[in-house]
Amino acid sequence: MAGEAGKARTVLLATEKAFAAGAVGKIESVVKEANYTLKKLENYKSKDDLLAAVAGVDAMIIRSDIVDQAVLDKADKLKIVVRAGAGYDNIDLKACEAKSVTAMNTPGQNANAVAELVFGMMIVSARNNFDGTSGFELVNREIAFYGFGAVARAVHKLAVGFGMKSFAYDPYIPADKIKEMGAEPVSSVAGLFDHQYVSLHVPLTDETKASINKELLMKMPKGGSLINTARTEVVHEADMIEVLKTRTDFCYLCDVAPKDIEPYKAAVGDKYGKRLIFTKKKMGAQTAEANDNAGVAAANQIVGFFEKGETRFSLKA
Repeated sequence: MAGEAGKARTVLLATEKAFAAGAVGKIESVVKEANYTLKKLENYKSKDDLLAAVAGVDAMIIRSDIVDQAVLDKADKLKIVVRAGAGYDNIDLKACEAKSVTAMNTPGQNANAVAELVFGMMIVSARNNFDGTSGFELVNREIAFYGFGAVARAVHKLAVGFGMKSFAYDPYIPADKIKEMGAEPVSSVAGLFDHQYVSLHVPLTDETKASINKELLMKMPKGGSLINTARTEVVHEADMIEVLKTRTDFCYLCDVAPKDIEPYKAAVGDKYGKRLIFTKKKMGAQTAEANDNAGVAAANQIVGFFEKGETRFSLKA
């Protein structure tokens, strides 16, 4: 239980997409310093592997791994699960609450890695994937953020360096605070789509699912680009494919390809890799530094939970 210091604990590191080796070593150091045991399940191939591994563990560190009712039913001693990263739609929070399992994330630890990916995709698109034709520069362009948390603010910082102008809408951050942080506040989601670049930084919820639709996308000016390093599901898939077919000037840059990529490729033809850029796997947090930051933060949060009763970054259903 939280705050019960000094007990022997077992922490399961369960990662279908493994951390960098250096990050695992640093996680293990934190766990061992607390006199806990680290159990590793890396690059596992099936849900059955995970179900077998969770029995008897006190804590879990995961990445995009699914923690649902089936996992919780097998995890007979589990008290805390920490998602090493910001997004947490892979954790069934209601099931966690019913089992008295605390769920946490590690917001901000991957921010710079994701921000650099955003600009990497923007540059590749702006330069036509380096095919020898003339592209355009980012200086004096406008970028608008849907959500202005740690990742969006990291992108904004880079945008300033590129000489771009930033706009932002976040229902949880007052307009004066957004202005204080250097971006121009926008009063609605729709208002974001008046700008050339729109970058998505919202969680997947009932409200945001499929909310980026044809009406919003068609508002974007000539040469508009949507950048999605949040979740693919926040974009209405059929609407996106239709807009890509209808507007030959429109670009979609997304961190992780959809399950069925062929309709997207058909929509843009030979402009795939220029108007349409997908990573093969979700790559926003895939740097050695981000792995270190998120993994060590997760381990420290587990130790703080058991030894001091700390519950910062706990998640609610």
